[in-house]
This record gives sequence, C-alpha cells and structure tokens, in this order.
Amino acid sequence: MTVPEYPNDNSSTFISSNRMPHKIAILTHARQPFDSVHYLLHPLIKCWQNQGIECVLLRGTSRTEPADALFLHVDLTVLPDAYLKFAARYPLVINGQVRDISKRQISTHLITRADPWSGPVIVKTDRNFGGRKERGLARRNPLYRLVDSLRGQLPWVWQTHLKPSCYPIFASSQEVPAKVWRNRQLVVEKLLPEREGPHYCLRQWVFLGDREMSQRTVAGGPIVKAGNILRREQGIAIPESLRRLRRAMGFDYGKFDFVEIDGEAVLLDANRTPSFNAADPTPEQRAMLDNLAQGLPALLKDSAC
Repeated sequence: MTVPEYPNDNSSTFISSNRMPHKIAILTHARQPFDSVHYLLHPLIKCWQNQGIECVLLRGTSRTEPADALFLHVDLTVLPDAYLKFAARYPLVINGQVRDISKRQISTHLITRADPWSGPVIVKTDRNFGGRKERGLARRNPLYRLVDSLRGQLPWVWQTHLKPSCYPIFASSQEVPAKVWRNRQLVVEKLLPEREGPHYCLRQWVFLGDREMSQRTVAGGPIVKAGNILRREQGIAIPESLRRLRRAMGFDYGKFDFVEIDGEAVLLDANRTPSFNAADPTPEQRAMLDNLAQGLPALLKDSAC
C-alpha cells in the first residue's frame, strides 16, 4: 500500500479540529522500512481512506504537513527525542506519551541475581523484539556491521540481540550464566506460563482508542509463536487491571501480550507497532479491522471536547 508523501513546506502551524478528521499524518523513522513490513497500520489506513480520511506519510522529521493528528509509528524501543519534539507540533499525537517500552520499563517480574525466586526464568533482551529493530538501524553503519559480525561469533551471553522465538529458559536463576547478569542488554524474568493441561496459553489485546480486538492462543511450547499455535479463541475479556495499566502508560494504540495466573493479569510485552500478517483477510477479520479503525475518529472527537 502506498501512502502519499508530501514535500517539505516548513510549516509549523497545524490544524486544531473540533470535527471529524479529514487528514492524519503518519510519522515513521527516516531509515526504517514501512511499506514492506506487515504492520497492522496498513489495513487500518485503507479503512480510513475508504472513509474519506486523507493519510500522509512522513518519513523522518525533515518534512512537515498540516493535519488533524499525527500518528507516531516509529518502530524502536525508545523514541528518539527529535521525533517527540517534532510530534509536539500537532494538536493530537497518537501514542505521544509512550516513549519507552523496554522490559526494564514495563515488566513487573524482572529479577536480579540476588532475588530469592526459585522458579523457572527466561532471558530476554531489554529492547523490544529481541533488539532487532535497533540492530537493523545500526547495521547501516559499515563500522558497526564489522563489530556486529565479530560479536556474532561470540556466545549468546555476550550478544545485544536475541531471536525472540529462542529466548533461553532455565529451571532456576542459579542456572543463568554469570555473564548474562552483567550484560545490560539482557534481562531475566520470572517464567510465569498460563497452562491448559500440557499446553501453554498467550492472551493478546489490540486496541485503538475505544475500539479493540483480543484473542487467547493455545500452543505446544512456552514461547507461543505462529508456528506452534494449536487453537485460537477470539473476543476474550480484558482484565480491568490491564486497562488501568494501559491508561497509566499512555497507550492510544498498540498490542499487549499477557497471561492470567491465579486470576491476575501479567503483562509480558507492550508493542506500539503491532503486525498483521493476513494478506487476504477473512470477512471476520475485515469486520474486526473496520471496527478497530473507528478508534481513530473517536480519539480525535474526544480530543476536541
């Protein structure tokens, strides 16, 4: 899908709206791909365009375009200050309050080497998605590519990125290699799986404004990925504790991965730029996307009140 890109008009005055939006600007990182990545935002943009809402793509902060709102869609764990400063020019910034989604920022079940936790643990990157987005940007630098190639020959405990589907799991924190505790790019979490008999469950909540979709997946392993999912249950209830957490974190749009342990929701991951891999959505998926897209007009309407 192609979204129009506009030349720089050096404007610093933006539309303040008390009506339904007619234009939104979508800000992506200047050096990250957008069209070729299966972001959920792509089918949502199609929904908005079908409603007559103009969508303008801004790649980086060098171009400006008047709009009713700016959709901050930078696929990094920590948003660069320059992007937040640029976004502040707009009357409404979607996800403008969610600067940092690192594990050290969002997780409530990290442990240190000194903690008395005796159960199983999982080693993850502090950065989102295994640190792969930051690595992709850094590898544009030839010197970094050389260093990264050399580092790649070292054991995984020295790495700054890991494959999310292969996060190491240990029976206890005592089994975690000492070098992991000294690697600031890695974190150790309590492994808190939601079980259904021999299987493992993961709950997902996708939201935009006051609209949402959710599912519970059942899989054969503790790291639930598309390849090992056995069953899906759509439209699950979202705990009020998770809704409060979303409000506290300032999320307008995104996806939360969580489990329920003894009736309590445990957040595993928070994502500002969720993906959607269905190239040809089913009628049910299209209906869910159409409903989710309505969260944008609701956000703008609320901001004008």
